[in-house]
Amino acid sequence: MTTLVFGHKSPDTDSTGSPIIWAWYLNEIKGIAAKPVLLGEPNTEAAFVLNRWNLDKPEIVSEVAADTPVVIVDTNNPAELPAGINDCDITAIIDHHKLVGGLETKGPIDITVRPLACTATIMMDLIGDDADKMPDNIKGAALSCILSDTLEFRSPTTTAHDRAVTEKLAADLGVDITAYASEMFEAKSDISAFSDAELLRMDSKEFAVDSKKFRVSVLETTAPKLVLDRKDSLMASMTDVAAEDGVDQVLLFVVDILNEEATLMVPNDLVKTVAEKSFGATVSGDTVVLPGIMSRKKQIIPNLKV
Repeated sequence: MTTLVFGHKSPDTDSTGSPIIWAWYLNEIKGIAAKPVLLGEPNTEAAFVLNRWNLDKPEIVSEVAADTPVVIVDTNNPAELPAGINDCDITAIIDHHKLVGGLETKGPIDITVRPLACTATIMMDLIGDDADKMPDNIKGAALSCILSDTLEFRSPTTTAHDRAVTEKLAADLGVDITAYASEMFEAKSDISAFSDAELLRMDSKEFAVDSKKFRVSVLETTAPKLVLDRKDSLMASMTDVAAEDGVDQVLLFVVDILNEEATLMVPNDLVKTVAEKSFGATVSGDTVVLPGIMSRKKQIIPNLKV
């Protein structure tokens, strides 16, 4: 039976590219039939990467049949995976997030969770010398994943090892890191085709803080004005999205990649309290700028208080 490789819902570049990388490794190096799939439509940056490296967009699936062998990448959180994930035959997990708990396996499995900025960095380590056999488009996927997750090394999650792997990949491919990252971020910043609800869900994860459930949404952009110009309609849409998704509140952080800061939209007193308690911010309007906040994983989620 073919092994399905997938990341989290609302796939970003890492959750789009890493399944492609690992499926290549399983097929070509390990001799295991494997197929990358997505759990949603890739964001604009991920779509750009697929086109730039001439990679086929993986099939989008919403359900996975019981007993299907699967490899989970870029998450270990059941809330970000298909509802029947514990009925699947999970054969491996490759991730760089904190352990959440809740996944069950049918037997012992390979689990690799490392404190690196990107799943693709971990994969390059696991693949080892066999990476020399990678075609350029698979190397391009890996390069793109790491540049995306590190925000071209601006994110505090970036390690020296992430940078070293990136620089080797870029040298192998003859790619100028700064120029290519700028192209990726420009693609990510184009939000014109998306509704407010799609933007709020595009790069989002659900987290509970005490008795409150949040959809924590991040929009990373080099053009924050394009998002902030839609502030009123985005905040109005938060109520419906929260109700539909079974959470108490949507938290939207607009990350300015170039100025290395985030703007949090503040539609009500709950979010005002979150901003003040979590980040020591002084809130006087319906937005607040949080200097230096770039990473949901390292700076936003661990600090959330209500």
